[in-house]
This record gives sequence, structure tokens and C-alpha cells, in this order.
Amino acid sequence: MSKVDYTAMSDGELKRYFLKNRGDKAALQAYLDRRKKRSNSIITKVGDSDFDTKIEAAIRQQMKEHKD
Repeated sequence: MSKVDYTAMSDGELKRYFLKNRGDKAALQAYLDRRKKRSNSIITKVGDSDFDTKIEAAIRQQMKEHKD
């Protein structure tokens, strides 16, 4: 059996692959690692005096990352 290249798969492809191959622990770990990297961090809290500025900066950063 050839080794599967999880890095070549999109998130959706990797998820579908794992759901069809539930015994593949490496696929599950690859999927969980990706999810962890994308975890949402707390940008600001309600009532923060810089709330709007922090939200706008986070949006600009995400737009820049998706543009590159």
C-alpha cells in the first residue's frame, strides 16, 4: 500500500478521506493538526476601548493572508 500524501489534499478532501478510512490514524492526526493551526484566537473583548480598531486590523490581516 502506498503512503498517502495528506499535505496534497485540501481540508475537505482530507476530511472525506478520513471518514472513508477511519482506521487511518495518521489521517486523523493530519486533520486535527490542521484544525489546531486554524484555531480562532480572541481578538478583543466587548467594552475594549480599541474594539473597532482591533477588529478592523484582524479583518485586514485575514484578507492579506487569503490574498497571498
